[in-house]
Amino acid sequence: MLAGPKGGGLRSIRASLSRSSSLVQNSGAESQNQREKANSGRLRGAGLSFSQPRTKIASMKFLEELRWRNLLHQSTDDEGLSDWLDEKPRTLYAGFDPTADSLHVGSLLPLMLLRRFQKAGHRPIALVGGATGMIGDPSGKSAERKLLSPEVLEQNVVGLRGQIGRFLDFGGSTSAELVNNFDWMKGFGYIEFLRDVGKNFPVNVMLAKDSVKGRLGRDDVGMSYTEFSYMLLQAYDFVHLYRNYHCELQVGGSDQWGNITAGIDLGRRMESTQLRGMTCPLLTKSDGSKMGKTEQGAIWLDADRTSPYQFYQYWLNTEDADAGNCLRMLTELEQPEIVELDAARESAPEKRASQRRLAESLTQLVHGAEGLATAQQATDIFFGAEIANLNDQQLNQIFADVQSHELPRSQLREGLPLIDALHAAKLAKSKSEARRTILQGGAYVNNRRFPDVAAQLTESDLASESVMVLRSGRKKYALLRFV
Repeated sequence: MLAGPKGGGLRSIRASLSRSSSLVQNSGAESQNQREKANSGRLRGAGLSFSQPRTKIASMKFLEELRWRNLLHQSTDDEGLSDWLDEKPRTLYAGFDPTADSLHVGSLLPLMLLRRFQKAGHRPIALVGGATGMIGDPSGKSAERKLLSPEVLEQNVVGLRGQIGRFLDFGGSTSAELVNNFDWMKGFGYIEFLRDVGKNFPVNVMLAKDSVKGRLGRDDVGMSYTEFSYMLLQAYDFVHLYRNYHCELQVGGSDQWGNITAGIDLGRRMESTQLRGMTCPLLTKSDGSKMGKTEQGAIWLDADRTSPYQFYQYWLNTEDADAGNCLRMLTELEQPEIVELDAARESAPEKRASQRRLAESLTQLVHGAEGLATAQQATDIFFGAEIANLNDQQLNQIFADVQSHELPRSQLREGLPLIDALHAAKLAKSKSEARRTILQGGAYVNNRRFPDVAAQLTESDLASESVMVLRSGRKKYALLRFV
């Protein structure tokens, strides 16, 4: 068999990875109802539902729309690809390596490419690399990847399946497919693979790839045979999908160009057919750095890794220089609205209309209406909205950078004087300063003003299961945790 871990772990992962996928479906300035109605209207206009027909940008052909959105970086047939796509519905695929149990922001581009192709009448295949993930793609990497254990890989594949299922439509005439390359690679013997596939793969082609040349030309780090052979496995994926699904087009990020063209060459040699490839740019900021990274790490699509609030805030804080490109590349807003937002960004940048629209659209797409509503509620808190209907985890995420202090819960049962609470939260240096803050109208509990110096706080004043949010003045916050 192809290289893999020994023992029962491999048998376990084979059983799990070959199962059918379980697709996960998407299931205070203004009132919540008003905002939900406003969001619903705006997001329906953005085309974020498969139940509505897609409205093409003006009279643009599909490929012209991709160019307008800066989504076409390279293709194997610049002149003929548009007409080829217009001839009839085509089947295409993009691959996703399970290096983690969640996709990150950088994966949005290939995901949205598949989604756009499907809405244009083509059939998308999302491939999860259960086999290739055992090796790791060397493209764009300066050192060898750490090999994942079968148990970790199994968990990652399951996580990716659920996320991908929320972006594509798995019913109708252009029904999407979700496949795992471990299902066809697990039956290959090593010698069989070398005879059937390897003999069709010239070594000089492999050596010419940038991902290989960059590593072999360095003295401090080389490339193992394991990573060197990755290209063969991904190339064979394309051949397999052509044979079984008549898939003729592979799409991916620009760093996948070498792997894509390798698959096209293998298809020509093994099947005497002309396959095609197309890449989109990598998601970068105007300064050239990768988008989707913060000081705390990557921005993930999984709510347990990056909460809807943190996800929303990331896009809300997008720089003006990057907002227009993100609206084009990542959202399904139509050209007139994007052009209007471009103009608003020039005339009134302080209103940040582009960033708000971007954050709304992407949070709705990734986390659904409920996730968007929670993110907006959390954002409103910093503008004075009363804190209610949140749990400890949500408050911890919202106030991650705010000081917090622990007190015995028994103090709430006995009644905790507001003066003592402000002092314990270090919002006042002394109890006399706390008294003055209250008398001057600057003391808030869960963003509700408490003007009574004799006020006693009880369990009914908790904002969540165990957290109380105190505020002094307009922006000075602290948390009290009762344990």
